Amino acid sequence: MEKFFKLKERGTDVKTEIMAGITTFMTMAYILAVNPGILTTGTGMVFGKVFAATAIASAIACLVMSLLANLPFALSAGMGLNAFFTYTVCLGMGYSWQFALTAIFVEGIIFLLLTICNVREAIVNSIPTGLKKAIGAGIGLFIAFIGLQNAGLVVGGATLVDLNPEWIKSPACIVTVLGLIITGILLAKKVKGALLIGIIAATVIGIPFGVTAYAGGSYLPSAPYFCEFAFKEIFASGRSVFDFIIVMFTFLFVDMFDTVGTLIGCAGKSNMIQADGTIPNCKEALFADAVGTTVGAMLGTSTVTTFVESASGVSEGGRTGLTSLTVAVLFILSLFLEPLFGSIPSAATAPALILVGVMMITPVTEVDWSDFTEAIPAFMCILMMVCTYSISNGIMFGILFFVIIKAFSGKVKEISPMTWVVFGLFIVKIIVNTL
Repeated sequence: MEKFFKLKERGTDVKTEIMAGITTFMTMAYILAVNPGILTTGTGMVFGKVFAATAIASAIACLVMSLLANLPFALSAGMGLNAFFTYTVCLGMGYSWQFALTAIFVEGIIFLLLTICNVREAIVNSIPTGLKKAIGAGIGLFIAFIGLQNAGLVVGGATLVDLNPEWIKSPACIVTVLGLIITGILLAKKVKGALLIGIIAATVIGIPFGVTAYAGGSYLPSAPYFCEFAFKEIFASGRSVFDFIIVMFTFLFVDMFDTVGTLIGCAGKSNMIQADGTIPNCKEALFADAVGTTVGAMLGTSTVTTFVESASGVSEGGRTGLTSLTVAVLFILSLFLEPLFGSIPSAATAPALILVGVMMITPVTEVDWSDFTEAIPAFMCILMMVCTYSISNGIMFGILFFVIIKAFSGKVKEISPMTWVVFGLFIVKIIVNTL
C-alpha cells in the first residue's frame, strides 16, 4: 500500500488518508438522496434503481481515480446535470429518460475518446472563460430555484413566481426553512459534512410535522437499470435527432467545465499544481469521470463528475488515491441503506439544493463585469438559465450574445473556432424549432 499510493512521498499516512476519505464522503453523501429524488421527478424512473446506479457508478469512478490516477478526488452524479436531465430533457422537451441516458452514454464515449487523444483540455481552453464561470453560477441559481420549488416556498402566482402565501402554515416549508438555518450555521462554522447533517436534521424534524415517513423496503441492494437506451426514439424524426445532438453536446459541454474546474480547484488546494501549471496524472483523472459517466449511463444515472466537496478531504490531509479508495468503499456500503435514504423527504433535501447553489455561484466574481462584451453574455447565460428553466437555453443565449457582441465590437479574434461551431449549432436549433 505504501509503495502503490506513495504515501511517504506525499507526506501522508494510512490513517490520514482514510479519515480524509470519510470526510469527503460525509460532505457528498447527500447526492445519494438528492440525485434519485431529482431523476425520479415526473420521469418514470424508480428511486431504488437510480439510488443503486448512483452508488455503483460513483464507486467505480472513485476506484479509477484511486488506482489509475492516485489522486484524492471523489466523483459522483453531478448536480446541475441531473436537473438538466429531468427538468429540461424529460419534462421540458418531452423525451423519455431512456433518451436522456442515451445522450449521456454517447457523451461518455466521446469523453473517453477525447481523453485518450489528449484533446479534451484543448476544447476546454477554446471556450470563453467568462462563460465557463457564468454557466457554473447559472446552474447554481437554477438548482437553488428548484430547491425552493420542491420545498413549496416558491409557487406560481399572478407574477409568474411568488412566495407561497401559506408558507408559514406549511409543514414542508417550515421543515425546509429550519433545515436551511441549521445547515447554514453548520457551513458557517465549517463543520465537516454540513450538508449531510442538515439533511438528517431536517428529516428528523419532519417526523413530528408529518413530513417524514419511513419508506420501508429491503436493506438488500436494489438492482440498477442496465443499458436502457432509446436509439429508436432518437431517430424517430429529424427534430429528435437534432435535439439529441444538442442535448448530448450540452451534457458534454457542462460536464467538461465542471470536472476540469474542480480538478484545478482541488489540486490547487492540495498544492499539487506543478510550476508549469499542469496537474499530475490529469489525463488519468479525466479518464475517471469519463468511465464513471459511461458506466453511470449504462446503470441508470446522470453524468458522473469530480465533486468540489473533494476539497474537504484534501483539507483533512488527503493526498493520494487511498482517499478516493475509501470513498469508493463507503459508496458500496451505502447500497445496503436504501430504505433510509428513500425516507428522506424533498423538504429535507431542498436546503442542500439551495445551499449548493451558494457554493456554485462563487465563480461569477471572476467574470470581468467592466467589459460588456464579457458581462452581457455571462449575464444572459445566467438569467435565461433560471428564467426559462433550462440550462441549455442559458448556454445558448450566452454563446449567441458572446459571438454577436464580440463580432460587432471589433473583437472577432477573441472568438475561437470551437465557439463558432457551437454558435452555428444553436442557430440551426433556433431555425429548426421555428419550422
